[in-house]
Amino acid sequence: MKPISVAILGATGSVGQRFISLLDNHPWFKVVALAASDRSVGQKYSSAARWVLDTPMPEYVRDMIVVPASTEAVQAKIVFSALHTEIANELEPQFAKAGSAVCSNASSYRRGEDIPLLLPEINADHIQLVKQQRINHNWSGCIVTNPNCTSTGLTIVLKVLDDAFGVKKVFLVSMQALSGAGYPGVPSLDIIDNVIPNVGNGGEEEKVEWEPRKMLGKLNDNKIDLADIKFSAHTNRVAVIDGHTVCASVELAQPTDPKTAEAILRNFSAPESARELPSSPRPVISVRDEADRPQPRLDRLTGKGMTTVVGRLRRDPILDLKFVVLSHNTIRGAAGASIYNAELLVNENLL
Repeated sequence: MKPISVAILGATGSVGQRFISLLDNHPWFKVVALAASDRSVGQKYSSAARWVLDTPMPEYVRDMIVVPASTEAVQAKIVFSALHTEIANELEPQFAKAGSAVCSNASSYRRGEDIPLLLPEINADHIQLVKQQRINHNWSGCIVTNPNCTSTGLTIVLKVLDDAFGVKKVFLVSMQALSGAGYPGVPSLDIIDNVIPNVGNGGEEEKVEWEPRKMLGKLNDNKIDLADIKFSAHTNRVAVIDGHTVCASVELAQPTDPKTAEAILRNFSAPESARELPSSPRPVISVRDEADRPQPRLDRLTGKGMTTVVGRLRRDPILDLKFVVLSHNTIRGAAGASIYNAELLVNENLL
C-alpha cells in the first residue's frame, strides 16, 4: 500500500523516542513530522533530543526539523501522542477535529464513553466506538487510547481467564520499571537500594483498578458496559530499567486448576482482525515453566517486546489462582501499543 503519513507529538521524550525507534522501516507508516515543546522547535532532531534508548537513533530522524505541536504545523493521517496528560487534554481533540486519527498514550481520554481503550488482542471490537465518536463530536478524525502500562499485560491475561472461567476479584502488586517515569524520571538517590511504594501522583492505583474493567467490558449499543470485577492494586517503583512485573491473585466464578488455566493461556490467539498486523504479538502470551520466571532482564523483549509473559501459575490459598505477569512498559505498554492500535484502525478501514 501507499505509505500512510504519521506524526509524533512529544517526539523528544522517552516514549516519543520509542515511537521513532518502532516506526523505523514500518511497512505501512511514514513519519512526516516530529513535534515537541517550544525549546526544541526549529532544531534538528539530533540536536533537540537527548537519546536515552539503548538502540541507536534511526538515521531517518536525525536531520528532521522539530515543529510545534499544532494542527497548522503537523498534518498527517495518523498522529501518535506521547504528550503529558495536561497538554494532551487540550491538543488531541484539535487534531481529531482537523481530521487526524489520534492514537494516544496519554490518560486524558481513556474514560471517555465514546473513546476506545484498546488492546487489540482482546477487545478489537471496541474500535467500532470510533463511528459513534465521530457523530457525537462532529469531527472526521478520532481519538483512540491505549491503557496504562501496568494495566496492559495483566488485562490480557485476565481476558483469557474471564472468558474461560469468569473473573470476580483481582488483588495485585506491581513492580514498575524506571522508564515508566520518563526521563530524567526518579532521582538515583531515591531508587538505588530502594523500593518506592507509590508511583507518581497521577492516580496510578486507581487507573489499574478501573481501566481493565473498561477493556474487559462489552460493547453494547455504542457504549461499553464495564466488567463486574473488583480490583485492589498496590503499585511500586523498583530499580529496573524496562519491564513492569505484576504479581496477581484472582477469584474465579468457576474455579479451575493451574494446569487447565495454563493450557488455555498458551492456546490463546488474538481476534482475526488483530492477528496478522505488523505489530501483532507473536505469540500473544508466553507461559514460562521455570520457578523463577518471568524476569524483566531475561523476558521483556519476548515477541519483540509485544508479548505478555506469564509464569508461576499456581493455586492461591485465599482466592483461586495466582501468577506473575511481565510486560514491556514502553513497547507493549506505550509506543508499541499506540502503533498496534493505528494498524487496527487501518485494517478496519476507519481512518
